[in-house]
Amino acid sequence: MEKWQTRSIYNAAVWYYNHCLGQMPVVMVTEDEDAVRQYGNETEGVFVISFKNYLDNFWPDLKAAHELFDSILQARRERESESQENNGKEYPEHLPVEILEAGIKSGRYIQGTLNVNKHRAQLEAFVRLQGFGSKETELLSDILIYGARARNRAIHGDVVAVELLPLHEWKGRTVALCENETEDKAPADTTGDPMPTGKVVGIIQKNWRDYVVTFPTKEDSQSQGRNAQKILVTPWDYRIPKIRISTQQAEALQEYRVVVRIDSWESTSVYPNGHFVRVLGRIGDLEGEIAAILVENSICVAPFSEIQKRYNCMCIHNVFVQMSEMPMSSSKNPWKVNPEEEKKRLDLRDTHLIFSIDPKGCEDVDDALSVRTLPNGNLELGVHIADVTHFVAANSYTDVEARARATTYYLADRRYDMLPSVLSADICSLLSGVDRYAVSVLWELEKESYEMLRVCYNKTIIRSAYKLVYEAAQGLLDGDTSVVGDILELKNLDERTRQKKLDELVWAVSKLTDIARHVRAKRDSCGALELEGVEIRVQLDDKNNIHDLIPKQPLEVHETVAECMILANHWVAKKISENFPHQALLRQHPPPRQEFFTELRECASAKGFSIDTGSNKALAESLDKANDPLDPIVNKLLRSMATHAMSNALYFSTGSCPEEDFHHYGLALDKYTHFTSPIRRYADIVVHRLLMATTLKETKGDVKDYVFSNKDLQELCRHINNRNRAAQHAQKQSTELFQCMYFKDKSPETDERCIADGVIYSIRTNGVLVFVPRYGIKGAVYMKNKEGLVISCQGDRSCEWKPGSLHRFQDKITSTTTTGESVTLSLFDHITVKILVQTSRCHADTIKLEIIRNAPYRISDTEVSQKNFHVVKSDLVKEVSQSAEEAQRAQQKARVVEVIDEDYQEYCQTKGASLYQLLEEIRDLALLDVSADIRT
Repeated sequence: MEKWQTRSIYNAAVWYYNHCLGQMPVVMVTEDEDAVRQYGNETEGVFVISFKNYLDNFWPDLKAAHELFDSILQARRERESESQENNGKEYPEHLPVEILEAGIKSGRYIQGTLNVNKHRAQLEAFVRLQGFGSKETELLSDILIYGARARNRAIHGDVVAVELLPLHEWKGRTVALCENETEDKAPADTTGDPMPTGKVVGIIQKNWRDYVVTFPTKEDSQSQGRNAQKILVTPWDYRIPKIRISTQQAEALQEYRVVVRIDSWESTSVYPNGHFVRVLGRIGDLEGEIAAILVENSICVAPFSEIQKRYNCMCIHNVFVQMSEMPMSSSKNPWKVNPEEEKKRLDLRDTHLIFSIDPKGCEDVDDALSVRTLPNGNLELGVHIADVTHFVAANSYTDVEARARATTYYLADRRYDMLPSVLSADICSLLSGVDRYAVSVLWELEKESYEMLRVCYNKTIIRSAYKLVYEAAQGLLDGDTSVVGDILELKNLDERTRQKKLDELVWAVSKLTDIARHVRAKRDSCGALELEGVEIRVQLDDKNNIHDLIPKQPLEVHETVAECMILANHWVAKKISENFPHQALLRQHPPPRQEFFTELRECASAKGFSIDTGSNKALAESLDKANDPLDPIVNKLLRSMATHAMSNALYFSTGSCPEEDFHHYGLALDKYTHFTSPIRRYADIVVHRLLMATTLKETKGDVKDYVFSNKDLQELCRHINNRNRAAQHAQKQSTELFQCMYFKDKSPETDERCIADGVIYSIRTNGVLVFVPRYGIKGAVYMKNKEGLVISCQGDRSCEWKPGSLHRFQDKITSTTTTGESVTLSLFDHITVKILVQTSRCHADTIKLEIIRNAPYRISDTEVSQKNFHVVKSDLVKEVSQSAEEAQRAQQKARVVEVIDEDYQEYCQTKGASLYQLLEEIRDLALLDVSADIRT
């Protein structure tokens, strides 16, 4: 078989050489020495050589490639040698695939994805059920995989087959607070009730990726053993086991973040074997840490190449053909509407007052709104979305790249766009005063009841009249005339004209808000949820420097825009699913599993509230009633817990599940999709094409270029869902990075900024979980330290460590010293905490909290408090900015590399010398738990 495959590959190489008319040599690389001898000289122009010869002859100066090849070769030799020498087995052999498949079908084995507990990575992993479940056990919960041997060489993210252990061997999950430590044994009193427990008997799909690792120090390397070239490196992600690689560069790379790949994990080896790939940057350096976050989330952020942006040259019979993809646009020669295209579109430029409402500094304006009175007295509501698909043809180079990225990635200090900037910030952005192509959804509404009488979908040409920011729009809604000065389009007008236009705009914003209230009320009656996230908004000064980090202030106009977008997404979902019942891309939000609400119910009960989780409507009503008038943060935390209990909303193909599963739990809608942000979401591009295909279908046109098969669409949905999760993780991790950078240089003993008020929201056996509103931080506060001492409070309620014991109850925890002193902390208590940074050479730094007083944090002078609050937050981001910029300048000097400004700016997607000025372009910096993200 191998000989036949080699011959087939060689024949393909010869065919391609002849197809190119002998103008381009073809190289076939193989490690089959017989093939090299047999085919090496058979066809002139077709080279059959080994990989080593290929590197030596074609890339002699590519040092990194030669080092990588040597690393892989050495690892393979050592693996073969080890297999021969080591007869003992560290792990059981995996069962053959055919046995696993049969066992899964019969119910003997259970299939699922392995999720390692990052806080107890050596001990705990869980398998979430998928596919066929066990017919006998009818499991409703995850399966605990306890210990490394039971995990049997499976790595976090692998799809595995699990065999349940006998009932008497079941164990409970850890309920104690725990740091990312390496103990292989948990104290007996820290586990919960026994749960289904199993062992991995086979791996169905390995989901290995690139891993960021750190080399051991010189002392640790020497302690590892006799062979200095075989090194155990420690992954950045606690959930990944140490990896053994072969390299001669261990000492030189001790201070760097490095990328490695796993090659294999034999049953005779305690650790997996891998090889060195590349260096990312120095440990602790901002750019190196950001690069680590990107690699860990498999995010590729290479700049859009000139081939993708401008043209592609193809050689066809020795004639080079220039294939233009991106339209040209510049300040001197801006893009203009094509006269032929103009005839095909509904022209709204002179008939509709269209405007956008976005955060300050937003460049990629996806959407705009309109409302007007029709001649018959009814109203017309319009949602106008950038027509990205007009410029991004299916399967073009730009489309392929956008599909691979799937989303725009927003980090704490930068963003990486899904589309080239000529589209995202210019031609497709619905800026004011310029003509743009759009896809518009227009509803006719009854003038008083707002009942929807009809809806139409059109390709349009629009000219937005205003580019409003949220604060200005809210001001208009509230009758605050001072915001008029912030509306650029109303400047330089005579008083009469300005007043007339202002009256029209105020009427439109007010009418839109009234319609949105009606639409929201209708969803509320069906059980729509209003959930809570911990969100921080970035505020910049006049010079684009970060002035403050403030909690996001909810404005009614936020809801107005959101409801209009939800409405458009809902109606487009109905349209495309009706026309393509088995090939439409929708977004589902499954009902959460009831056991995930246990902590929410218990916490609410501690405050005397009852939470009904039987349905989304019951949950919404319960949360509305769970209000403590003396402490509004209680309701916010309960809503945050409800958010955390939710499943993730996911894209899917309508042909992959029954229609009753289409429902969106959080929004209380039977069908939903994403249509309103095609500049930054690839799912919306797919939906735009489907919507246009419905028009072609109705006119008997050919839709094959617009529609995926159900199988291909479902595969694409899996990819987009994966990329969305990666984007959420990366944003969260980058935010945590900057939080640590700020506190790292502060002295918690003397710096007031390290002391803050915290609210207890969960009880554990050895401590509590606390939320710090001032900085949007959630973390663990231990009441028992590693020496076994417990927290004790003095007369002034300050805390210190003393011998004693802890007693945990459902809604509180009591610390009692050996001398009889006791202190009790209850759910939703306010305490004073100290904020520290727990540094790690091999992993990301983390925020650590310590209780210092069993009382709320107070500053007596209110004015001083408010002043310090703003200074603290201003200093936080300014100091991080300053230190990062200094490091960046030092790096540039050390490298002595001339960076072309245009390419650098495109790569980092920034608009100024400071990396941090880009924060003006970030919408809302959310510090949500990733698992809780169910946004529309």
